[in-house]
Order: sequence, then C-alpha cells, then structure tokens
Amino acid sequence: MGKTIIEKIISAHSESEAKAGEIVWMDIDVRSARDFAGANVVKNYRREYDSTPVDNPDRTFFTFDLVAPAKTIKYAINQQICRDFAQEQGIKVYDVDMGIGSHVLMEEGLARPGATVVGTDSHMNIVSAVGAFGQGMGDVDVAFIFKTGKTWFEVPQTVKVTIKGKLPSGVSAKDLVLKIIKELGTTTALGKAIEFYGEGIEELNLAGRITVCSMVTEMSGIAGFIPFTESVKEEIKEWAGEFQEVRADPDARYAETLEIDISSLEPMLAAPSHPKNVHPVKEYEGERIDSGFIGSCTNGREEDIMEAWRILKGRKIATGKRLIIVPATRRVYGNLLKRGILQDLFDAGAIILNASCGGCAEGHAGLTGEGEIQITTGNRNFAGKQGKGLTYLASPATVAASLLEGVITSPEKFLT
Repeated sequence: MGKTIIEKIISAHSESEAKAGEIVWMDIDVRSARDFAGANVVKNYRREYDSTPVDNPDRTFFTFDLVAPAKTIKYAINQQICRDFAQEQGIKVYDVDMGIGSHVLMEEGLARPGATVVGTDSHMNIVSAVGAFGQGMGDVDVAFIFKTGKTWFEVPQTVKVTIKGKLPSGVSAKDLVLKIIKELGTTTALGKAIEFYGEGIEELNLAGRITVCSMVTEMSGIAGFIPFTESVKEEIKEWAGEFQEVRADPDARYAETLEIDISSLEPMLAAPSHPKNVHPVKEYEGERIDSGFIGSCTNGREEDIMEAWRILKGRKIATGKRLIIVPATRRVYGNLLKRGILQDLFDAGAIILNASCGGCAEGHAGLTGEGEIQITTGNRNFAGKQGKGLTYLASPATVAASLLEGVITSPEKFLT
C-alpha cells in the first residue's frame, strides 16, 4: 500500500514504516520556542534536566514574535530567560527584530521540504507550505524535544481535497482558504493532514500557499500539503537550496476524498466570531468598521501587503478609521522599504509597525476596544482574540478597500 505525504515524512524520521493510526517515535529536525511559552520551556528543562546540554543546539532555536519588542515587564523577563538559556546552551535566538518565527524558519532554510519542525506556536503547521511537517506543542513536550531530539506522535490519516476550477480574477488565496474552511468546517479534517490538488490551488505562489497552510489549524487539521510547481520550487530554493520534494504515492490511502468548486468564487470574509462563519463580502457590504489590520503569519508576506498597496496607493483611508500594517519578517519589511511601498502606505494613512505577529494576538499593539469592529487579515476571530471588539477576517484587498470606504467593501470596484 502506498503512502501519503505525511506518512512518508514521518517514516523518514522514525525507525518504522509509519502508517496512519500508528504511534511512533519521531526525530525532530528543528526544535523551537517563541516568546510565548519559551520561558516555560526553559523552566521545565531546568527542572527536569538541570544544566545538561540540549540535543544538537544547532537545530534548536528561540523566536521572539508575539510581543516584540517586549511591552510588559513580564514579557521582557520571559524573553531574557530564553536569551540567558540560549547563551548557556549555544542556541541561536531570532530576536525581536526578526519577525514571525515560523516565517523566519522557512526563510532561513531550516523548515525545508521533508523536514520535521516543532515549536510553541499553534500555527507551526504553516511550514507545510514548503513541504515540511510542522507541529505546535506545549512547553513540557518542547522541553523534552530540546533534550532528546525526539517526540512520540500518532501518524494522522489524510484527507484528499481537489480544488476544481481556477481562481477568478480579483480573488486571492485568502478568499480561497476561507471557502475551503466554509466547506470543510472543523470536523472533516479534525486531527488529519490534508493534501490539496487541482489547478486552482497548485497555481498559487509561495505566499499564497503560506496563506492556505496557515489556516489548516482553523480546519482542526494537522498539516496541509500542495504539490510544487516549477516556479514554487525556485522560490523555495532561494531559501532552502537544493531539496527533494516529497509526493504521495499514486495508491496512497485517504480517509476521505472530496472536491470543492471555485470557478465562481468571489471575495469572502469570516464574520464574528468564528473562522468558519464564512460568507461573500457582498453580503456584508456597508457594515460599520472602525479599524483594520494587514499582517500575521497568514497574510504578512510582501505579496500580501502589495495586494493592499495596489488599492491604497494614491488614496487615503477614510477619516476617523485606523489601518495597521505589520510585515511578517525583517526581510519582508526591508524589501518593502527599498521599493518605496511603505512610503505609499504611509501616505495613504496607514500605521506601519515592525515585523512581528502584530495585532493578530492579544498582547500586541492593535487590539480592539469594547464595541469596536475590526477587519483583519489574521486567521482567527474568536471573541477576545484581538481585544474586546468584533473581528471580521478577510483578504488584504478587502481590508484595504474597506478602510478606504470606511465600511466593509468588496475590493472588486478597485481592481477593475
């Protein structure tokens, strides 16, 4: 019987031919902890293993992205606990100037095709965009992996999803993934990997794949994989160098096979207060908003911000509204700076913050007040996730169009 992508990756990192449903001990190529829970990883490590060396410090990292730079004494102390431990152990720190940890691991070629990656980030499965298997884990588990380089894992089943049709003009990867979430909900892929096929998804560039894979978490999935095109291979080579792509066998066994037709897809949004509460943007046109956010691990790449820039350039956001833009990484920020994109966004009235998770998570700049309504490119809109207000999820283009008009607006009128 053939293997799925995730079965192949786990088999290559264990002593057995891993099959769905089996529990295996798996070697971990990249072990990371972020400023959220990183200090607890250190405390657990010191309690259990004292000052003994970590397993392979060259594969062990800290990434500071959630509250970066620290804005509270608590976070400043937690980050310094990680820095001190890193210095003792010879571990590299991607500090508060670098941006979102999962993105940095991909840019640095550490999260690479076929690799296994863990971290204290619930969206670590985003690295499946480059063909790696990533998992967010708790601080106790990550401390154990720091020490041993291994973890146990139940090999998940895989759902095969075929996307029928091509993305219509003016529709983005964020609209596509919201459509997928609407169709799959939170039960179809619960605890499973997903393999995506079909022209409509395989034509996505790397930034678009990052958008889709970042929201597999919102489908309750383990990871999402998309076959590489030649152009995407070239993009990944710029980060990871030469690599061997992992593909499923023709006779791989799937828990379920289904199709989603996107031939008539239009701009979509997720209304409060769940990512699966998905509707066409036009159903909410004219609804009040107070602020917007463009960024996060879902839509913080250069291509995402330029999607908004094409709409905002030469225009001004509506009076009394606020738009915060946060590039995903220092590299993205630098590229936008050199190209003059940030100047145009500044002139449009946007507030531009340093590379980080930004307002996607409670604790960082850009939260909502009670009664406030925000439209954001983030991946979650649960009550309280981004403050006391209500949150809509949408594409960068929809956020940009809405901030120009001051109400929820489809970007179509600005893309013709």
